[in-house]
Amino acid sequence: MTNTVLTVSGETLLKMQDHYKDGIQPKVPQGGVFLAKSNGCTITAYKSGKVMFQGSNCETEITKWEGKSAVPKAAKKMPSNQHNLPSNFSSLAVIGSDEVGTGDFFGPMTVVASFVEPSQFELLKELGVKDSKELNDEEICKIAKKITSVVTYSLLVLHNEKYNEMQEKGYNMNKLKAILHNQAIRNMISKLEGKHFDAILIDQFTPPNLYFGYLKGTKEVIRDKVQFATKAEGIHLSVAVSSILARYSFLQQMDLLSEKAGMTLPKGAGAKVDQAAAKFIRAKGFEALRSFTKLHFANTEKALKIAKQ
Repeated sequence: MTNTVLTVSGETLLKMQDHYKDGIQPKVPQGGVFLAKSNGCTITAYKSGKVMFQGSNCETEITKWEGKSAVPKAAKKMPSNQHNLPSNFSSLAVIGSDEVGTGDFFGPMTVVASFVEPSQFELLKELGVKDSKELNDEEICKIAKKITSVVTYSLLVLHNEKYNEMQEKGYNMNKLKAILHNQAIRNMISKLEGKHFDAILIDQFTPPNLYFGYLKGTKEVIRDKVQFATKAEGIHLSVAVSSILARYSFLQQMDLLSEKAGMTLPKGAGAKVDQAAAKFIRAKGFEALRSFTKLHFANTEKALKIAKQ
C-alpha cells in the first residue's frame, strides 16, 4: 500500500475538503479535518496541513495536489548504520519493541511492544509521538495518555524483587531484556489475532546472535520478521510509541515506589541516588532495598558506606 503525505496551505485544505465532499466519511481521526474515500484512495487531512493519501490507486488523486510539497514516505533515507533494513521500512506496518529502567537503581524494568500501521502515522505524529529523548517526562505522560487508546500494545513490568531474584540466579541484564522483549512481542502478536504485519523491530541492545543466544531454552522464540537497529525510535514510529509507553509505565511505578518508601526516589544511578538510598536504608533497613532497587548496581555499596557514616 502506498502512503504519501502532502503538506498544503489552509486555503488548499478547504479546496480539498470541498473537492472530496461526496466521499467524506463520518468518522474523523483525532486532530483531523476530514477523512474521505475517492477512486480507491483514502484521503486523511489534518489541522497541521498534512494530508495523507493511502491505497494502491492514489496516483491520480495525488497528482491533483502534489505541487504542494509532496513527501513520499518510502523516499525517506535510512540512517547510514541501518543498511540491513529496506529503504521503505518507515512506511511499513511494524511491531516495535523498546525497554526503560535498565540504567535506574530504583524502579523496575519496563518493556513495551506496540503495533503501528501506516494509517496511524499522521495521527500519532499529531499527538506528539517522536523520539522520547526529545521529550521530558511531563510531555511523555501527556502523550502516553492520548495514545493508549489509539495503538495496540503489550506492557511487561519486571519488578525489583523478581529482577533481583533472577539476577542472583545468573541472568544478566541483556538476558533479562531479551526474555522480556520476546515475551512482549509474543503477547503483541497474539493480540493482533492474525492481522498482517510486515516486520518486528527491536531497539538493539546486543548483537542479534547474542540476543537469540540468550533465549535458548525459552519456549516460543519469535524469529520470523525480527529486525534489530540502534536508535530505532528514529526509524519507525512503533518503537517511538513503545519507548513512550514504557517510560510512562516506569514513571508510574516510580511514583508508587516513592509513596511506599515515604520519600521521593530519584531516577538514574548518580550521586543523588546514593544519598537517597542511604536515607532509605536508615529508615527502612537494608533488606527493604530488595523490593525497590537493582541490588547488583554499585549504588548499593556506596549507599551502605554513606548510611554508616
